Amino acid sequence: MTGSDATPSFRLAYVPGVMPDKWVRIWNERHPGVPLTLTQVPAGAAAERMLGGDADGGLVRTPVDRSVFSAIPLYTEQTVVVVPKDHLVTAVDEVASEDLADDIVLHPLDDVLAWESLPGRPALERPATTADAVELVAAGIGVLVVPLSLARLHHRKDLTHRPLKDAPESSVALAWPEDAKTDQIEDFIGIVRGRTVNSTRGRQQPPARGESANADRGGARRKPAPGKAAAGKSAGAKRTGKSGRGAPKNDRRGKPRRRS
Repeated sequence: MTGSDATPSFRLAYVPGVMPDKWVRIWNERHPGVPLTLTQVPAGAAAERMLGGDADGGLVRTPVDRSVFSAIPLYTEQTVVVVPKDHLVTAVDEVASEDLADDIVLHPLDDVLAWESLPGRPALERPATTADAVELVAAGIGVLVVPLSLARLHHRKDLTHRPLKDAPESSVALAWPEDAKTDQIEDFIGIVRGRTVNSTRGRQQPPARGESANADRGGARRKPAPGKAAAGKSAGAKRTGKSGRGAPKNDRRGKPRRRS
């Protein structure tokens, strides 16, 4: 915001493969007056984007520098190997690292997996991006190991993928600068954690239009307004005797007079 009278907004950066559509839809339903701006950034650029003030928060891949950012882990992805459809490993449902011993395993510069030792044989050069590596797999030059979401993002009809055992995994987190937590970040935390709109956790939400300010006071009874009967009693109710016929007390009926 540029001033106290500016319209509030929420700027969220996200890395390739992360699909925030569901959370964005819920945000728009709950905060129609606060626009959410999404910007996709390379995995290595998300931190700079947030620290530079260009994003209030980010959906990023771990690890996160916890000396600078606060973060909430969201989920961990399955790791898969991307291969041509006629590759030998397509005959099995799951692949082991040793099954790739004879393959060139491409290692792009933007790889998000923390490898201690890459399986297979190394390529002569590292591709610049995951997208470039996928093109090389399609050309029959090697195979590629990535999180499942990136395999889906770069899907091609001539390629397929299989789960890879014994491989590092990639986790996704919601992160924001530790010293710049906004109300919008607090609200978005509630959404990604699955809190309902009426949840008592997180930032207090204003009452909905037409909702009584006394709605949260345990259903305290209201006193009837002057001239009005209390609930459950009729304003014109008559006092009844034991017979319940509604006759007033001392109701004396006159006897007919005799004519002289």
